[in-house]
Amino acid sequence: MAAWAKGVRAVLLDVSGVLYDSGGPAGGAAIPGSIEAVSRIRGSGLKLRFCTNESQATRDHFVRKLQRFGFMISEEEVTAPGPAAKKLLKDRGLRPHLLVHDDLLPEFDSTDKSDPNCVVIGDAAENFSYQNVNHAFQVLLNMEKPILISLGKGRYYKETDGLKLDVGAYMKALEYACDITAEVVGKPSPNFFMSALAEMGVKPEEAIMIGDDLINDIGGAQSCGIKAVLVRTGKYRPTDEHHPDVTADGYVDNLALAVDILLSSKGSQ
Repeated sequence: MAAWAKGVRAVLLDVSGVLYDSGGPAGGAAIPGSIEAVSRIRGSGLKLRFCTNESQATRDHFVRKLQRFGFMISEEEVTAPGPAAKKLLKDRGLRPHLLVHDDLLPEFDSTDKSDPNCVVIGDAAENFSYQNVNHAFQVLLNMEKPILISLGKGRYYKETDGLKLDVGAYMKALEYACDITAEVVGKPSPNFFMSALAEMGVKPEEAIMIGDDLINDIGGAQSCGIKAVLVRTGKYRPTDEHHPDVTADGYVDNLALAVDILLSSKGSQ
């Protein structure tokens, strides 16, 4: 029996690279066995939360895409950086200059964007042109106390046609150019993980995070006292199993196998 599967009451699931690979004309494709794996988690009585750094679309749009793939999922079950950033802006009276994907813009429709006093950066994809990134740089440089808020810090992610640069690469460029440190909303921020646990009413030691990103999913969860398992799908690379700083509590070929192990352990307790 895998040690990481003992005592688990709640499952935190990464989405891109664990449930599906994005890209292509259909918006991506479900990873084999993942739809059934989610259903089995639900049927087991374990609490479930989808923890994603998805910032190319509103949470509603994102959920509807997953439903089209065949996943049983509701908007209330998703912890995502867009809504968290919107709340942060409101709480702190911040007015953002947005460098985000066009499909995420509706998330900030009610947010005051006049005379920006911060920059919010997400996975803007095609909007990461030199002109747009340079403009964000200029906005930050003209602030007395520049504030950069990033919807995640991933280095890359996987689409159906290969790996793509993620928001973290552009966040680092702006940090370097402006000599500042970004505030990350999303994984691996501890607040992101702890808010998901609070919504399920469980303690860190009662949860397991399953993801494909060694640093943001695995390392981020472990820093909060949550056990974490790395799947060999999505952005996974073989070198992830020999990282000098982060070691997953377990490594599995895919989500379906992780659920097999988890439910076998649950049945024997």
